[in-house]
This record gives sequence, structure tokens and C-alpha cells, in this order.
Amino acid sequence: MPTNWRMNNGHYDFIIIGSGAGGGTLAWKLAPSGKRILLIERGPYVPREKENWNPRAVNVEGRYNTKEQWRGADGSVLHPHTNYYVGGNTKFYGAALFRLREQDFGEIKHYGGISPAWPISYDDMEPYYSAAEELYHVHGKASEDPTEPHRSKPFPYPAVSHEPRIQQLSDDFARHGLKPFHTPLGVMLNETDRHKSPCIRCNTCDGFPCLVNAKADAQICCVDPALEYPNITLMTDTKVTRLETTASGREVTKVRVERNGSIESYAADIVVVAGGAINSAAILLRSANDKHPNGLANSSGVVGRHYMGHVNSVLMALSKCPNPTVFQKTLSVNDFYFATKKWEYPMGHISFVGKLDGDTLKAGAPKVAPKWTLDLMGKHSLDFWLTSEDLPDPNNRVTINRDGEIVLQYKVNNEEGHKRLTKTLEALMQDQTKCTIHGHECHEGLFARNLYLGQRIPLAGVAHQNGTVRFGNDPKTSALDRNCKAHELDNLYVVDASFFCSSGAVNPGLTIIANALRVGDHLLERMNVRRPEPEMTAVA
Repeated sequence: MPTNWRMNNGHYDFIIIGSGAGGGTLAWKLAPSGKRILLIERGPYVPREKENWNPRAVNVEGRYNTKEQWRGADGSVLHPHTNYYVGGNTKFYGAALFRLREQDFGEIKHYGGISPAWPISYDDMEPYYSAAEELYHVHGKASEDPTEPHRSKPFPYPAVSHEPRIQQLSDDFARHGLKPFHTPLGVMLNETDRHKSPCIRCNTCDGFPCLVNAKADAQICCVDPALEYPNITLMTDTKVTRLETTASGREVTKVRVERNGSIESYAADIVVVAGGAINSAAILLRSANDKHPNGLANSSGVVGRHYMGHVNSVLMALSKCPNPTVFQKTLSVNDFYFATKKWEYPMGHISFVGKLDGDTLKAGAPKVAPKWTLDLMGKHSLDFWLTSEDLPDPNNRVTINRDGEIVLQYKVNNEEGHKRLTKTLEALMQDQTKCTIHGHECHEGLFARNLYLGQRIPLAGVAHQNGTVRFGNDPKTSALDRNCKAHELDNLYVVDASFFCSSGAVNPGLTIIANALRVGDHLLERMNVRRPEPEMTAVA
């Protein structure tokens, strides 16, 4: 039975589809209102088991990946590296929670084209960024990042400290005139009292579910606290198949789902779609009817289009000396995020993935590669994550084929900045501090790594998916208004990363969370509700 099964199959005030960064956060925001809320999640809770922290189970065997297949534009089978669980993909994210830069909300000229302006400004989002950082326990240090936008409040928790090898790298970057900074991280870590700290600072955070519930994900921070309210019902293992509307097409009347092998319908005054940019677009497209022949909210033709996921690379810097770092994701560099003296266009963002090991490397290595070689590489590597902005191309899109399968068409663009960012990092690594053992020859080189063997979709194409149901002021060029309500329907909203007009060059997670809080305020005003905020989870 669903959690909090206190309602019958009748009418709700809100139905929220998806329990991740968007849907889970919105449920938390609306929970104190007393309104009847149905939260629908396609998957179950992530099982708590030893395999949560097993690199072979997670990265090689894909134990928690969906078995669903998508298609490429040519009909080829795609195996998406995504997860359907309570908390959505936040259960597996690296918890790097960045604000978009202030300039990201305006038009930016790139080498490959124009990144368009949003219908809202950074100032509209700023208070919600602060609230999101508090809700998701973000650790950081203000004023270190040279591109950091203005903030009304400091980070709610102190920055996560660097381990010695990362501190050495930070010092070297500073020696080159850069301004490295501590990555803002959503973890429940107390470094002043490790005995009482929920987070144990392990090496299985990025890409793994947290076995000790110390990662600030949507389930832990939002869904579970929301379920303390009696007006919230969570329905798991339930797939939404389509939305039905009134004869006029102005309101959603039914949410049809598949559950336990049967078809069921639910209704609400307001329906919110938050299944992720790819699945949310798919739901709207599958819901086509006489009044909406191209899919719900799609008279503009933009639903499913302008799909973005960043230009991302995982790069291993190999040294003769080992890298004993356990928790590696503490350092970032944004000096090349915008134009520099050497190049007039943005390049992007430099940070880290979780520490790679032989099992994880094997997932993307040729079968002939000996595991002992991969183990050795993992012990001697610094593992960088480089992100550059991709641009909204209407031909990069989500569609549905005759069999109802998701078809993803994506061609990477705006690559020149990313290539230059890679070369810049290579030059920086070649000029590191002289090693006391090997001299300047300690650095062996920078190598690209594919973490997932045979993955036909770029990793970033799923992890950072955004932009398929864009918002805007003009119904002719957007599907949603500035409050993320569909222009053409009075009671339909979308609150995952689908609404993005541009992707920026940092993880979209915190922006999804902040926007869900912003839309939550709008919905409470619309429903004439003003109640105290939910209580924050009290942890270090």
C-alpha cells in the first residue's frame, strides 16, 4: 500500500508526478498547507543494502539503473544511465549544489552561438537559492569563487575541507594566479565532531546511494519529512502514462497510471509534472488529444525540443606518486567560466568526480584491459570533471515513437570552449609543484575516461538533463509561463529542469530545488494558503 494511504481514489488538491529535486522539494514546501497532496513516484525506495557502496554492483553491473530502453533517432537501442526511485536521481548525484551565475540568467555570447536570457532574473531566484542551501545542508565558503553571484546569506554550513593532495593542488592553482574554491556540497557532515557526524566522508558518495542517509538528497531532506504530515500520500512503483483534459483542453482532469499491473486514474485541482526533463516531455507528448494534437502545452512546438545536458568530460591526471584522497570532490575552479584575457568566449567549469577505482574504470575500459592496471591507475589519478555549456538546439529533442518509447536525438554543440578548457587544464597540470621524489616528471598526462562502457547517450545527457519544456513570456516560443504553469492549461505545472532556457555550466540541481520553492510560494498564494514553513531536518 502507498505510504500515508489516508485518501480514497477521489480528488486531491495537488498531484505531483516525480519525487526528485523538483517534485520532492515541492511536496515538502506544500506539506504544511493542509491541502490533500498525492506524490506519485515511478520507482520504490532504494533498498538499503551493502551493494549501495559496492563499485562493481553500482558502476559495472548497473544494479540500480533502470532496465528501460530508449531509442536513438536511427532506431538504435539506448540504455540510459538513470534511476527511478523515491528521491529521483538525487539519490545518486554527487551533491555538488551550485547557484547559476548572475549572468547565466541573461543572454551570453558563446563561440558556438547565443545562450538565451531567462524570463526571470537572478534576483528573483536569490532568496530561494538561500532557502535551498539551508534545506539541502550545503557546505561552502562565500567570496572564494570569482564568479559567485551576490548572496543575501552566507552558506549555512562550513566548507568541506581538502585532503592533503587536493590542498596541494589548490595551492598550485593559486600559485598560477587562479582562484580555486571549495565546492558547495550537500552532505550532512560535522567535521568538528566526527563522532556525531551522520556523514563519514567515504569514497562512495558520487554516483552511489548513501547507506547511512547522510547525503542531502530529495528523499532524506524533503519526501520523508513531508510524509510526517497526514495530508500527504506517497504512491510508489507507479508509472504515469498520460494526462487527460476537459473537452475544452484548458484543464487536466485525470492522471492515468499503471500500478500493480492495472490502470488507475486520479484527479486534482492542480497537477505538477516533475519526472525529469526527458520523462516530463514524454508524458506531455503521450498525452496528445484533439485539443492538443502535438501534446499538452505544445501549440508552440517546443515541448521535447531544446534538450541540453552540458558538454562534460571526465579526465584523469596520472602521476607517479599515488593520490591517497578518499573524499575528492572538494575543489572547483571557475576562472574560465566566462571570457578571459586569452579568449573572448566562455570555456566552463572545473571540479572533480568521486575518487575512481579499478572497478569503476573497468566499466568504461576495453575488455582486454587487465584489472590490476586499472586498479593502479585509480590509485595514482586525480579525477577531474569538466563542464561547459551546450546551447539550446531545437533539433536536440525528445520524441515518442509508435510503440510509445522515448526517442532521444542529441548532437553536441559549442565544443570549442570545452576543448580549450581541456587544454588549459593540461597546461596547468604540466606545471605543477616540483615533486620531491620525481621532480616535474611526476605528472604523466591527462587522459579522457568513459565511465560507462557502451553507453550510447553521453553521461551528461542524462545526469544534467534540462530544457525540454522551456518557460518564457511568449506562448509562441515557450510552453510555460514565468511561474512554470503551462500557457495553455490552467492547472498544469512543470517543476523539474525542463523549464530551463539555457544550461549554464554548473550542475542544475540547486536551481531545480530553488525553483521548486519559488513555484511552491506561487501555488500557496494561488490556493490562498499561508502556513508556517516545514521544519528543517536537524543535523550537523
